Amino acid sequence: MNALARLATLIDALNERVGRAVAWLALAMVLAQFAVVLMRYIFGVGSVWAQESIVYMHGTLFMLAAGYTLLHNGHVRVDVFYRTASPAYKARVDLLGTLLLLWPVCFLIFYVAFPYVESSWAVREGSRETSGIQGVYLLKSVILVFVVLLALQGLSTVIHSLRVLAGLEKPVEEASPVL
Repeated sequence: MNALARLATLIDALNERVGRAVAWLALAMVLAQFAVVLMRYIFGVGSVWAQESIVYMHGTLFMLAAGYTLLHNGHVRVDVFYRTASPAYKARVDLLGTLLLLWPVCFLIFYVAFPYVESSWAVREGSRETSGIQGVYLLKSVILVFVVLLALQGLSTVIHSLRVLAGLEKPVEEASPVL
């Protein structure tokens, strides 16, 4: 296995671990939402902190799982031609899609988000509510982590696509449910 294949394997392993770890936030969100509803409608008690924690978990889950989703070909795509195409055609589409669409969008998001996150860190931005979570700057930082993980998974996709086109690797099948 050459250095690029090892790099792709490391990136895949990173996004696999991150995706599996943040998947637990889905359960935590359900439990937190249940607790909020129970507290409000049964006990008549509200909690801004608990409600904001659900928003934080939701944002973190979806942002950090994007690379994992790309790894498992789980993103939505117009699949009319792609589904029945040859492995070489799919590799070309994945390669060009990453180079012409994914990476430019990742670069743009990072370019626009960096000053946004930086200014949030500068003032240690917190919730507008007194009893809310005083870590908005941490939530905003997830945007940058999202872009880096997605761009890295794009690099892995490029490497895998080039290896498929060179006949050094068999293509991975479409997304299947991961339990």
